[in-house]
Amino acid sequence: MPEGKILKALSGFYYVMSEEGIVQCRGRGVFRKNKVTPLVGDEVVYQAENDSEGYILEVKERKNELLRPPIANVDQALLIFSAVEPSFSTALLNRFLVLVEYNNIQPVIVITKMDLTNENDREQIKRYSMDYRNIGYEVILTSSETEAGLEELYPHLEGKISVFAGQSGVGKSSLLNALKPDLDLKTDNISSHLGRGKHTTRHVELIKVGNGLVADTPGFSSLEFLEIEQEELNFCFPEFQRASENCKFRGCLHLAEPKCAVKMGVEEGSIPEYRYSDYKDFIQEIRERKPRY
Repeated sequence: MPEGKILKALSGFYYVMSEEGIVQCRGRGVFRKNKVTPLVGDEVVYQAENDSEGYILEVKERKNELLRPPIANVDQALLIFSAVEPSFSTALLNRFLVLVEYNNIQPVIVITKMDLTNENDREQIKRYSMDYRNIGYEVILTSSETEAGLEELYPHLEGKISVFAGQSGVGKSSLLNALKPDLDLKTDNISSHLGRGKHTTRHVELIKVGNGLVADTPGFSSLEFLEIEQEELNFCFPEFQRASENCKFRGCLHLAEPKCAVKMGVEEGSIPEYRYSDYKDFIQEIRERKPRY
């Protein structure tokens, strides 16, 4: 039986890329019965009815999956944040990083709209970039207008399934248009009243960019920590995880415990204070989360 990868899911149809080309498939009824929903990014086995139509028979094991947006087998997440319009938000970036780390997806931080910055903006972005690079994250500064930073971005896409994620209005579609001009994806300007853009992407689809596949997604519709337990949050902050090896207590939550290496790192300046502040807020949020039954 032929095999392929789902590039797009729309109105009950799955568009599968295989050696034979793109085949429009439906899912067999057995999926509904077994509560299996094929996702964009899935490797599947299908049965061809003719050259362009068929049925998906089997969904192969996934290495990861996101439910919002619905996509599987993601290699990396390009977290798209604008330097200005809307303003760069470390709190929102840290939230995205936790969710991506929890799902074992490699993050790359991409800061857009550098052409719109003034000197103060650039200094601030430079400081934040240094902080995140010191943690171990890749940070790329870009502009879709001037195409600055695009050459640095291309190699990261090679041979991978990448998700573009970030709040609306930061220029995800503009960046994709700059990377692949024939896409001509719809973009909307920022609403000055709301300080954010309108969603212009309606469904998840994998687009070939260079030798990689990129998902322009409608964004994470939920940024809540629904699955993460407070004991797991430390593992979503790489610099905390490294420092915690020197904490006095195993399983230290880095809150009120004595001789905590993470708190020591914050005091000494080796761990950014705003990262620790967000960590404490996230712990509180997890503790106040309503139980699900």
